[in-house]
Amino acid sequence: MSKIRVAVVGCGSISKYRHIPEYADNANVELVAFVDPIIERAEGYAEKHGGKAFADYKTMLAEIKPDAVSVCTPNALHAPVAIAAANAGAHVLVEKPMAATDEEAAAMIEAAAKNGVKLMVGHNQRFMPPHVKAKDLLKTGIIGKVLTFRTSFGHPGPDAWSIDGAESWFFRKPEAIMGAMGDLGVHKSDLIRWLLDDEVAQIAGFVGTVDKDSDVDDNANCVLRMKSGAMGSLVASWTYYKGEDNSTILWGSKGVMKIGTHPEDQVIIELRDGTVERYKTGEISTNEKQLSSFVIDKFIDSIVNDTTPPVTGEEGRKSLKVILSAFESQATGKFIDIN
Repeated sequence: MSKIRVAVVGCGSISKYRHIPEYADNANVELVAFVDPIIERAEGYAEKHGGKAFADYKTMLAEIKPDAVSVCTPNALHAPVAIAAANAGAHVLVEKPMAATDEEAAAMIEAAAKNGVKLMVGHNQRFMPPHVKAKDLLKTGIIGKVLTFRTSFGHPGPDAWSIDGAESWFFRKPEAIMGAMGDLGVHKSDLIRWLLDDEVAQIAGFVGTVDKDSDVDDNANCVLRMKSGAMGSLVASWTYYKGEDNSTILWGSKGVMKIGTHPEDQVIIELRDGTVERYKTGEISTNEKQLSSFVIDKFIDSIVNDTTPPVTGEEGRKSLKVILSAFESQATGKFIDIN
């Protein structure tokens, strides 16, 4: 089979650490184009991996006609680039949050369907070994019915992670649209939906700027009620200056499951009868320690085998809707019903 010709649009940190190296390591992929308005960045990758550098994605799509496109741009451009790529007949992998609005997400799904191409959203939390193990254990009913939960994702912020540091687009509202919630909160809304096989029915949230010199949110603290009745909290923060937290705790009728709370034992189960089970699954990837995201391989597998991508546009849209509803709650001071 001929290789899948992939173009990467946006050559910032997520491309540098995840998309480009993971495509380069995939035997089914040929990297054919790199796009960035700072053309030198695109040229650097083209020199290293082959392919051609572009400053503009429309020119690239017309000239290269790639089989697949990774959309790694600022959030405001996710929908326009993804829709243009789908209309050019390319499969699309888009970073999270998939879009800036629910209407954009719907338009992206429609464009992919109309053009017969795949659309996948880069929600990598689903593929991290501790989360995969946790879901397998939950299916056995080991902690009984999940009653309450806390899921949290915080780190010192994009100033430490982004290729542009404190000057990053992450802090500019027209490009970022949203801050910590779009960067980290949407990961957690996706994770909790997937882990519990449940949908968020209601949300209330405090979403605001506590410490960063920016007009986007640097913290969010939300309460959620799931359709099953389970209640919990979702936290996203760019001000965990002492270090990253990417943990989830589930309290069930028979015991508690702790995920990502211990450096060696990534999943811990403590049952009401005194039993304790500890699992070493492999770590959760962090900004300091970049492990495979599995996202690229899963996306390419879905193209090679013509299967449904593991995180569809519809799934990305549901996880986005939770975050958008938290902003609505902050603006109105009310609980927001979702769907």
